[in-house]
Amino acid sequence: MMRQYELVERVTRYNPEADEALLNKAYVYAMQKHGHQMRASGDPYFSHPLEVAAILTDMRLDDATIAVALLHDTIEDTDATRTEIDTLFGEEIGKLVEGLTKIKRLDLVSQQAKQAENFRKLLLAIADDVRVLLVKLADRLHNMRTLHHMPEHKRGRIAEETMEIYAPLAGRMGMHEMREELEDIAFRTLNPDAFETISERLNEQRATNEDLIREIEETLTERLAERGMAATVKGREKRPYSIFRKMQQKSLGFEQLSDIYGFRVIVGTVEACYRVLGVIHTAWPTVPGRFKDYISTPKQNDYRSIHTTIVGPSRQRVELQIRTVAMHRVAEYGIAAHALYKDGEMGGRNIARHTDDSRAFEWLRRTIDMLSDGDTPEEFLENTKLELFHDQVFCFTPKGRLIALPRGATPIDFAYAVHTGVGNTCVGCKINGKIMPLVTALRNGDEVEIIRSQAQTPPPAWESIAVTGKARAAIRRATRESVRKQYGALGEHILKRAFSRAEKVYSEDLLEAVLSEHHQDTIADLLAAVGRGEINAQAVLKSAHPDYQDRRVHHIEARPEDGWFDLEKGAGLKFRIPSTEIDQDGSQDDETFGPSLPIRGLSGDIPVTFAPNGGAVPGDRIVGILQPSGGLTIYPIQSPALKEFDEHTDLWVDVRWDIDINNPERFPARLAINSVNEPGSLATIAQVIGENSGNIDNVKMMRKAPDFHEMIIDLEVWDLKHLNRIINQLRSKPNVSSVSRVNG
Repeated sequence: MMRQYELVERVTRYNPEADEALLNKAYVYAMQKHGHQMRASGDPYFSHPLEVAAILTDMRLDDATIAVALLHDTIEDTDATRTEIDTLFGEEIGKLVEGLTKIKRLDLVSQQAKQAENFRKLLLAIADDVRVLLVKLADRLHNMRTLHHMPEHKRGRIAEETMEIYAPLAGRMGMHEMREELEDIAFRTLNPDAFETISERLNEQRATNEDLIREIEETLTERLAERGMAATVKGREKRPYSIFRKMQQKSLGFEQLSDIYGFRVIVGTVEACYRVLGVIHTAWPTVPGRFKDYISTPKQNDYRSIHTTIVGPSRQRVELQIRTVAMHRVAEYGIAAHALYKDGEMGGRNIARHTDDSRAFEWLRRTIDMLSDGDTPEEFLENTKLELFHDQVFCFTPKGRLIALPRGATPIDFAYAVHTGVGNTCVGCKINGKIMPLVTALRNGDEVEIIRSQAQTPPPAWESIAVTGKARAAIRRATRESVRKQYGALGEHILKRAFSRAEKVYSEDLLEAVLSEHHQDTIADLLAAVGRGEINAQAVLKSAHPDYQDRRVHHIEARPEDGWFDLEKGAGLKFRIPSTEIDQDGSQDDETFGPSLPIRGLSGDIPVTFAPNGGAVPGDRIVGILQPSGGLTIYPIQSPALKEFDEHTDLWVDVRWDIDINNPERFPARLAINSVNEPGSLATIAQVIGENSGNIDNVKMMRKAPDFHEMIIDLEVWDLKHLNRIINQLRSKPNVSSVSRVNG
């Protein structure tokens, strides 16, 4: 176990101005508090915070962060309190220790809802101060290094949590070395057979290629020295999990991998990087399509380097990464390296103030901003994980602005990356000057121009196309707002009509006065609740006008319905609300219809079902019947079932089709068919329906006579014309006696 003076020496070697008194006090306090506590390995518990501190000294972090590492388990595992730590070490350190204590209590591998909510709490805890994240990642790294001491039933859960959350989070913060080590240990735990197989193959190759690697290192160094360039060239072997992931993603065998070994060329300046590139490309042929300049366009995790692949010495393909010393440190330690190279000075004492220029931390802050956008925890977790795991592409606006996006992103993601308003009004795009579909996957270097219309609102289907969390969240918000406006308009119409019928004044001031009584924050909330049927219009009327006495009788006959039809899957309808009511004397007022309200694509918020015994298809004249539950059942106007509602005209709703020709949808219909009782009859009927692109949902056969069968077939068709074509072709078959449509 590291001694007190050894830890202080490790810090003062890179930061001579470190607060030694603080480090000594934190060391002694933590050791005393943990006392005789033991780890699963049998080591004193204090060895863990000490190793965490040692990991952070390798990153050359400030003395306050080292002190927090020593203290990070004291509140959770000992009798130490936040007040005591504030008194001894200051409020800043106390706040960081408390933040880490909260993170330790989170379970990130649990049922989805709990995991999602805890992930939000994790990001909120680390967003305030980057040092909380750095200590937590170092804490996780040491725990993974000692994972084999844990009970076997806990290892898988910890490894899964590391692979899903902490390793990609380290990568997103640019901490490449830590991410790879975390992934490898988790990989070894979760898939030991694959880890062992790849490790054995690497050992075999290492023994075979050792001389070749040394030869390439020496050749490159000598060739650069001949041009007067001092450079450090070092070969590097890919780690097992990195190899496994590439084999899985590209369906390659181990023998097909050409980049198991890579070489880093480290020089002093940015200018030298490009001079090295010129020397290497002059001396050896390049492999086409394998050049990337991350110096001029850094990755979002701050990674900067030039990548190129050449056919080098011994005719071997050689992958090269060319970078400066500062870039190399950022590539290894990511956001932790920012303080050290801020303006070329040692800034270890102020790392928390040196992250403003970090693209990685900017991503984290932007992700935290999404927390206020109203996403559910599950949506937030899904979208953040998508961004954690994706590589990047770089695209440009027509004015030359660089936009970094996850690989696989579409112009929809690009539009929202430019601005939420641009995304919400996007109707099309041009990629490199050509009009292209919005589902096109963008590639590095694409110039993207977004075509906009102020009349546009983003379709809900875009959410399944978008890749970035920002785009998905914005699309959901726009959809929710659209739904809210529709319900609000419906609620406003219902309330105005109710107030008018009662001969009472309707005004927003009156509604404002009764908001608290109905537990609503705004008038818009109240109107939407009335539109959804959550608040009765008569209740609002009575609240606004306490003297009102309702003398009307509303007749509503409850009728059980099943098979709710999800609007997202095809209810392309518009409806209007009737004003017919029945007075106590039995008379009816003249019907006055309100404004037409579109309900397409509301994801089932207004449940709609079609006539249970026959359905309805575009081309039919249709009517809707309101259900007590707030839903709507759609009938063809010729349906005999409508006779049931002759006495309840207050339930009738004027509806019409609102079909999007660019997104065709199927609708339910029912056919009654009499066919000859012979082999192949059913096959003939099914073939006709299939050849005409009809979709059979259900078939019921009844023997009507010795030589004939009657069939009832439920199917889905595009519209009435489509249905009639199927009916006519069925009637033309010799083994079909009759075909008629069923209108239930």
